[in-house]
Amino acid sequence: MSKSLTVHHQTTQQTGEVALEHEVQSLAGEHVYDGITEYDNPTPGWWKWLFGASCIFAACYGLYFHLGAPAGRTIYDDFDQQAAAIFQRRFSEIGDLKPDEATLLDYLNQPKWLTVGEISYKANCVSCHGQNGEGLVGPNLTDDNWKNVAKLEDIAKVIEGGAANGSMPAWRNRLSHVNQIVLTAAYVASLRGTKPSNPKAPEGNPIPPWPKGKPASGGAQ
Repeated sequence: MSKSLTVHHQTTQQTGEVALEHEVQSLAGEHVYDGITEYDNPTPGWWKWLFGASCIFAACYGLYFHLGAPAGRTIYDDFDQQAAAIFQRRFSEIGDLKPDEATLLDYLNQPKWLTVGEISYKANCVSCHGQNGEGLVGPNLTDDNWKNVAKLEDIAKVIEGGAANGSMPAWRNRLSHVNQIVLTAAYVASLRGTKPSNPKAPEGNPIPPWPKGKPASGGAQ
């Protein structure tokens, strides 16, 4: 091979290598780390639009179904409205109950209505007091030591108005009917003396047993 052909071949090869290098650099952009060249592959436009639309949809969904915009649209509001309607129909049988000792003793002996209190307890109280009253964040409700309760009717007062500077929240707004408070209190009182698994250690002070009482003559069985 002649010298001119060799030089031409080398020049062409070098030119091709330079062009290839420029092409690699143009594709890679500034993505070079530790001597490793990374091609710049931009995200497809359709993916960006889909991602943006998903974010907008998620924000609207959250506002409408979870944050209640407009007001009263959360799943919790819907549950409260349906529960209130059901309880209102059932409570028409017994009228408005008083959160006193005699009433609580009455409904402690009525399984039909104690079940209503159990439903309310398990919908609202298990996260703090446990499925069976064994105590989690809140105290154990099955032993003889009680915090903020000295007598039976104090349970309804604590449920309604809260205690311990908000550690036990007030439920007067969530349990909108007084009968829900009374029946929940009766169910909580019924847990005393039961033996759940893994009970929390006693808290508070020992209190006397609940009084013995007869079912009220006007109670629904």
